[in-house]
Order: sequence, then structure tokens, then C-alpha cells
Amino acid sequence: MRRVVVTLALLALVVTACAGADPGGSLAPVTFGPTSTTLDPTTTLSGSTTSTTPFTPPSTSFLGPTVTYDPAVPRYGGEVVVGDDQMPPTLNPYAPGGDNFIVSLVGQAHLASAFDVDPESLQLIPDVVREVPTIANGGVSLNPEGTMDVTWRLDPAAEWADGFAISGADLEFTLEFQRASLDCAGREFVSEPPPAAEVIEVGEEHLTLRFTTPTLEYETLLNWIVPRHIVEFSDYCDGWNTSMWTAGGPFSIVEWDRAEPSITLTRNDNYWKRDDSGNQLPYLDAVKFVFKPETDRLVRGFTTRELDVINPPPFVGLPDSLPIDAWRDSGAVVEIVRGPIWEHINFQFGPNNRNAESLNGILEFRQALAHGIDRRALLDDAGYGHLAVAQDFLGTFNSAATNSPWTRYEPDKDKARELLAAACARIGRDCAANPPRVIYSTTSNADFRPRIADQLALQLSEVGIEVELQLEDSQLFFGDTLEQGRWDVGNWAWVGSAGMAALISIFDRFAPGEAPPDGSNLYNWGNPGSSVEGDEAVAQFGDLLTRLRSTVDAAEALSLARQLEQILADQVVIIPLNSRIAVGAVWADEIQGFRMNPSQSGHTWNIERWYRVGE
Repeated sequence: MRRVVVTLALLALVVTACAGADPGGSLAPVTFGPTSTTLDPTTTLSGSTTSTTPFTPPSTSFLGPTVTYDPAVPRYGGEVVVGDDQMPPTLNPYAPGGDNFIVSLVGQAHLASAFDVDPESLQLIPDVVREVPTIANGGVSLNPEGTMDVTWRLDPAAEWADGFAISGADLEFTLEFQRASLDCAGREFVSEPPPAAEVIEVGEEHLTLRFTTPTLEYETLLNWIVPRHIVEFSDYCDGWNTSMWTAGGPFSIVEWDRAEPSITLTRNDNYWKRDDSGNQLPYLDAVKFVFKPETDRLVRGFTTRELDVINPPPFVGLPDSLPIDAWRDSGAVVEIVRGPIWEHINFQFGPNNRNAESLNGILEFRQALAHGIDRRALLDDAGYGHLAVAQDFLGTFNSAATNSPWTRYEPDKDKARELLAAACARIGRDCAANPPRVIYSTTSNADFRPRIADQLALQLSEVGIEVELQLEDSQLFFGDTLEQGRWDVGNWAWVGSAGMAALISIFDRFAPGEAPPDGSNLYNWGNPGSSVEGDEAVAQFGDLLTRLRSTVDAAEALSLARQLEQILADQVVIIPLNSRIAVGAVWADEIQGFRMNPSQSGHTWNIERWYRVGE
């Protein structure tokens, strides 16, 4: 047996502000590799039909009816132009900057991945591997000495664009490449200790790892597969930023034009996937990603049909700033879905709270805020009536994971006043004569959060709570303010990711006794020295979290996650506000096969199945 000790890292959840600036420049185009052989665009695919039954995309939109259109016969040939507001800082998903969302969007077109994300369930589905390993399918086994073995079995048809089979050696090398890349300059390290594992068996079509302790973190270790025979003796940090190893996805990169700026890919003729009728994918000859950092240019480019597909950035004043109705009337399908980024209102329980008179440690006070805030009106009055009120956050990680526990906090001013009186009675305070004060902090850089803050202050004043707004530049807010626990009541967002490991990771953000910098409980709920420490709910949460961290049974993990979210709702540790929406727009009278994916796989997740409508 081949034994190589490797250390594996879990990508952390990220606190979300706004999209970064486009790093494009005026460099000359970078061209590499031959263009792919194209197929005759008139080639008819076997098993195709000419049914005239209208095709209706999944009814995921909550902005009115979804446009229907007549399906065309899938056919080979043609190009699709995809517009985005950011240019990738690198093509290498494991280099510094490789965790940028646009790297993944482009990567879906040319990189090989062990798994993808189902757009409905938001759960992992196999890609290069036959199945995501679990106890149920035999891919995961627990050993008597407390270790855990995980085996990934590859689809025997999977191969690289140069004809080499994707092998267990590639999976092993991917883990080595990930570990080495953590030492690249500019890489942000995660605070969670990575699980220790060793490679115990490598085969042509499989890889088996032995983990020191059971963990679900194995699920997402093999996101992007790296070919050993191409990359092994290269520069891991800087060798693959502007050029790319041989493709494992449906297309191969042939040009990165920094002047336009754009990235052009052509058909990978050795791509191994086939459609349901046995036709080789992809259908298209080429895909071009065009980067327009200004949102209005992106929207204008789609309106004029310069761009075939776009995914506008969140919170651009939707829906009023997008001509959605005009697009639909002209032949576009616009899918609007709940995205993975979720906003929440929250409390600081630690000793650095900037409000010396904070009542956050009193449950009735937090309940008073929860009933005193009308979240529907908050969004409506701030100009975001198209956003749905969030009654959970687990739904952004797993659509089957939640029981929507925050539905109990319906707006009720009388109940809020009663709870506030009960909170004041606990400390012997005459709140009628001396109203409690909340210091509300969030980012000041964009419109959404300041508008929400203004409306929240008005609402809470009606139930007897004074609100002082102290909004900050995002660099300060996401720096010292959050890291040092220097806020009272605040608002920001987290990003939900697919896989059980990500679901577990979100609860680490509330882990009792795990304050920064060693832990990630920014809220300081249950941490030593906090205003809520050592009570029954904190102890129960800690016990359940310990069980969640150690289980490798997905059903048990979901059950524990629901119980943990229920405790957070019971104790009003946070108040979910809304999920940001994700928008996908495609000229359906020209391009079909597109389907919006609200996960971090993004709208290019099934790009191999896109095709141009025949003349």
C-alpha cells in the first residue's frame, strides 16, 4: 500500500459585503493551445424529438410567472457569450484569489470536479466520481479503533482532454496540490484545524483515505481535480494563473484577452459525458466569457444581445433597475431564485459591546426586538419588496434541512411592549421614563443596509426602544468591529455552501466557549465573560454541536442541525432577515438548456447542455 500523509483543509464560510472591483488591465491577449475541432452545426442528435409542447423552466421565480417557450431540437455548433461583472484574478482555483466566485463560474466550463450541486436540493451530486461517498453506499466505513475510511470511485469513462484517464492518482495529487497551495503568498488561512488523513490505497479508478477521526469534511475535499501528469513538477503558486492544465470539463481554454477583457473556450472533443440519448456533450463549439465591471454595461450588453447569458450582481435595485418585463417580452427567460447569501440582524453578547447599557443578555429584550421588528415592512419600506422574509438560514445550505423556526416572531407591537416591560423589570428599570437604547451598526457603503437601518429605527421607536445608528465603512465594520466584538446590534450576511461540512461550519459561528481568535463565535453568545454564559440553552447547544461535529451520518446531521437552529430561534441569538436573490437571464429564443443554479456552482453549472436554437 502507498502511504502518504496529507493534511486537508475546509474552506471557511465568508462574511459577505459587496462584490470586488474588476482587476482587468490593458495587457495583450494571452493565447495558448490549439483550437478544438468543431462539429457540423447541422448535425442532428440521436434520440432528439421535435415536440411542440411548451417547455417551462422550474417555477423558482417569485417575481411573477415564468416565461414559456417552444423547445428546439438540440444540435451541435455555435458559440455562447456569457457576461459577468468580475474578471477572475487567476484560473487556478487553488491559488490565492482562486476562491473568487468568478473562478468557479469559468471553472465549471473547463475543470474536472468530483461533485456538483443539485439546484433544487442544494445537495452534492456526483460528477467525475460515481457517487458521493456515504455510509449508506459503502463509500464510508467506521473502523473499530475510531478511524474512518473514505473511498472515492471514479466514473470509468472520465478522461482529460489529452486522452489520459482521470485516475485515483489524480485524486491523490489534488490533495497534495491543495496542501502545497496553502503556503502560497496571499493565501488566507482558515481558523478551523484541518482533519488529518493518510492515503491507504490508490487505484486506477479509486482513492481511499483513512481519517484519524470521523468527519463529514471529506465531502468537499475534491472540488476541482488536478492532473498529476501535467502539473506535478510545475510552480503550484504561480504557474497556472493565466494558462491552464489540460481540461477535464466540457471546454478547453484557448485565450485570455486582458484588453477586451474576455476568456474564450472551445469544445473539448474528448469530453466523456453524454446526454440521455447517448449523444456526446457539449453541444456548443465555443463559449466566451466577457467581463463588464459596471452593472449598467452588463445590463445594456444583454439588452442589445451582445451577451447571451448574464447573472447580474445581487442588490442592484431589483427588480426596478432591470428591464425584466421587456426582456421577457422579447424572448428571454429570467429565473429569479433564493441565493446562498443570507442577511441577518444579530446581537453582541461579549464584554467589548460598545453599548454600556446593552440589554442583549436578557431573553425578553431580544424577544421584544424580534416582535417589534416587522421584517416584511422593513424590506418593503426600504424599497426591497421583491425580497422574501427569511424564516430560517439552513435552507441556504440544504433545502430539506429547516423547519423555519423564526415564523413564531410575527410582528406584534403590544407583545413587544409586554416583553420589553418584563426585561426592564428584571433589572429594576423604569423603561417608560428611561427607554432602553440600541446602538445599531452595519456597513454604510451600499444602499440596502443603511435603508434597512433607517426603517428599523422607526419601527423600534414605536415599541419604546431608542435606536442610535452608527454605520461604518465596510473595511472597519468587517475588520475591528466584528473581530473585536465592538457592536451592539448589527446586520451583515453569511454565505451558505453545499455539503454537510458547510452546514456544520455555520454552527461553529455560535459555538459556546469559542471566541475569536481561536474560535469563530463572533457573537460571543455563551463565551466566557459574555452576558449569556453557562445557561441551560447554551449547554444544550454545546452538547448537540459536539455530536454534530462527530457524526458522519447525513440523516443524523440534518436532525441535529434542525435542533441547533431551533435553539438559536428560541434564544433569539440572531434574526434572519432575507436571502439575496440570484438572477439568471438567457435569450431563450437563441439559447436553450440553461437552468439557474442558486448554489455556489452558479449559473454555468450545466453549460455542457446549453445549445443554440437551429435556424
